Amino acid sequence: MTSQPTRNQTLSFLMRRFLEAGIQPHKRLGQNFLIDLNLQRLLLEAAELGPDDVVLEAGTGTGSLSVLMAERVAAVVTVELDPQLFQLASEELHMLDNVHMLHADILKNKNRLNPEVLDAVATQLDAAPGRRFKLVANLPYNVATPILTNLLACDRPPRRMTVTIQKELADRIVAHPASKDYGALSIWIQSQCEVEIVRVMAPSVFWPRPKVHSAIVRITLDDAKRARIADRAFFHQFVRSMFFHRRKFLRAELLSATKNRLGKPDIDRIMDEMQFGPTTRAETLNVPTMLRLAELVRRKLGEG
Repeated sequence: MTSQPTRNQTLSFLMRRFLEAGIQPHKRLGQNFLIDLNLQRLLLEAAELGPDDVVLEAGTGTGSLSVLMAERVAAVVTVELDPQLFQLASEELHMLDNVHMLHADILKNKNRLNPEVLDAVATQLDAAPGRRFKLVANLPYNVATPILTNLLACDRPPRRMTVTIQKELADRIVAHPASKDYGALSIWIQSQCEVEIVRVMAPSVFWPRPKVHSAIVRITLDDAKRARIADRAFFHQFVRSMFFHRRKFLRAELLSATKNRLGKPDIDRIMDEMQFGPTTRAETLNVPTMLRLAELVRRKLGEG
């Protein structure tokens, strides 16, 4: 066996391999394969992979990206849920001793990553000093948001996440306050990272073609930003609660979020201290302001 075929994940290669295996892509698993080799190279270049990197790949697919990354990094931990694709990729990857394949769901549930996956990454990170954790993947649309958000909730998050995702999701990640796309996801990621859209991609660069445009996004961890968050679990839940009812005024959202723990006088004092008016909404608050508000509420609740 050679690894050469997976270096050229073209439409003809994919169709031939799927025909040989007697399988078809599963729409419910979000299987859309990147067939533009220039964009695949761009994804790798944006990731800036090096010999000390441990890369997590969510969705092995045929193993083409795994092969290319294995040449550049210390280790690849690649996860595939589909048993047929796992077998297909195994035929291509079994001779690469720095590629570690897991037949698993990367998510335990919507709010938690699979501990088996995190343990496998930790094992490779701890195998030598100076290793760095990165995520590089053509993420299935249906699990992209929980993967990105949960990885940032980890104690050992990726230093960089370079992924292909639905453009609509990319727009939400990089959105600015008071825009239609700005929300909890924007704040959660921007509070810890520098974010950028590297390239927007048409449906034609994937097989099967999705119905929407996609984007390559690079998310780079910023230690100074992350250090500003006193309690990441609290902040994550707080930010989500501020956007449960997007059109509500902030005062009502704060009352709802703190339930019976803070009364109206407490909320009014918080609003006054933050110099918010009665018509202020969460969608108008920038990331530093949301951080200050969350910390003030946390202390008022006695959790600080």
